[in-house]
Amino acid sequence: MSPVQGPALLKVSGLKKSYGAIRAVNGVEFEVRPGEIFGVIGPNGSGKTTMFNSVLGQITPDAGRIELKGQDITNLSPLELNRRGVGRTFQTLQVFGKMTVRDNLIVAAQEHGGSMFSRMFAPSDSGLGAKADELIDLFRIRHVADKKAGELSYGQQKLVDIAMAFMSEPDLVLLDEPCAGVNPSLVGGISTLLKQLNQKHAVGEKACSFVVIEHNMDFVMDLCHRIMVMVEGEVMAIGTPAEIRGNKQVLDAYLGS
Repeated sequence: MSPVQGPALLKVSGLKKSYGAIRAVNGVEFEVRPGEIFGVIGPNGSGKTTMFNSVLGQITPDAGRIELKGQDITNLSPLELNRRGVGRTFQTLQVFGKMTVRDNLIVAAQEHGGSMFSRMFAPSDSGLGAKADELIDLFRIRHVADKKAGELSYGQQKLVDIAMAFMSEPDLVLLDEPCAGVNPSLVGGISTLLKQLNQKHAVGEKACSFVVIEHNMDFVMDLCHRIMVMVEGEVMAIGTPAEIRGNKQVLDAYLGS
């Protein structure tokens, strides 16, 4: 499904971050549309992770502005961003190994669900059980739903980790290398799941956008509507997969001709 036309969901303008003399991010600008899957690629050290963590409130940029639905979110905390509809996954797994899969999903959404008072008087599953079950079925992990997450294979834990990001029904999800360490046989399944989640919500106000950092080029080219190429902290190109494949500057600097 094509992204929804209209104002940008996420807008990043003039983003900069330096560490001493090293300019990790130098004037990065891009927009993500409602319902869009937006890929970010580039060689190691290109500034992708610094840009990502700046958007997510994990580090403070030196300059620039980040907007979500037209509102300035620059320097907001990760918790506040989550409550405003931003979810994320990390390069490393963030599951709770001693808790069941189902409880992992429920806990992932609880901080988004309101005040401590409201959670104290909510049902034992905080009223999130039905949503957890919906994602468990979508991710095809029903057979391990009552197992402790630490007992699962790495690939199964990766699915749980991604599912957790969708428990709060976010408007925007940032996925940091969702294929890292995953058996190649599972990569296609992750791509299919993300497409299903995107298509399910890519209608009007329910549009869910993704920003995906990934080194697996086949995965990115198949999944994303548009791709941004970063090199040495700057944006080299933004375009459709076909445009990126045909960009000689990108081929020479990154993809290889």
